[in-house]
Amino acid sequence: MGQQEIRDRLGFSRQHTAVIIGQKGFPDPAYELAMGRIWLAEDVEAWIREHRPELAGGTAVEAD
Repeated sequence: MGQQEIRDRLGFSRQHTAVIIGQKGFPDPAYELAMGRIWLAEDVEAWIREHRPELAGGTAVEAD
């Protein structure tokens, strides 16, 4: 997942998503490409289950 996919999954603004992925405890990216960082979906989903359990069931709506 790239930052846009994480943003879509969480339903947060671009700025709020950037803060979330920069926090200690958010999974480290699996890859860093010229286009940006890439996270493993299972790592992001595990973080969501632990830190945002209300979003664990599926696609979120805008929360910001």
